[in-house]
Amino acid sequence: MNELHFAYKVRQNLNLGLHELRPETANRLAAAREKALASQKQTVNQSVLATAGNFVLHHFDNLRFKQILATLALLLCVVLSSFWMADQRINEQSDVDSALLADDLPIGAYTDTGFNAWLRSSSPQ
Repeated sequence: MNELHFAYKVRQNLNLGLHELRPETANRLAAAREKALASQKQTVNQSVLATAGNFVLHHFDNLRFKQILATLALLLCVVLSSFWMADQRINEQSDVDSALLADDLPIGAYTDTGFNAWLRSSSPQ
């Protein structure tokens, strides 16, 4: 509470001293205040999307061309490898399907419960 009382007394003394200033000093202070306010940066209202774009632009502005190129190359490798792996899985499944279709097994063999167990045991792992 003592600090609040001290701050109140300081404010009162400053306000009293303000009324005792000479007019030319008050004019110089007012001019200095106007000059400071004029040089102060003005805030600009931006939408959320403009702010996000500014954020992305600011962070990608400092990157070099080689860094961006390396990132794109890495991304391309990841995408191509995932396509290649999916293609490999499809080829493996098509080999099994074509082997099953090429056999001369009767239709009843495919519906037999023992046939699924035989497929699991005979498939290469």
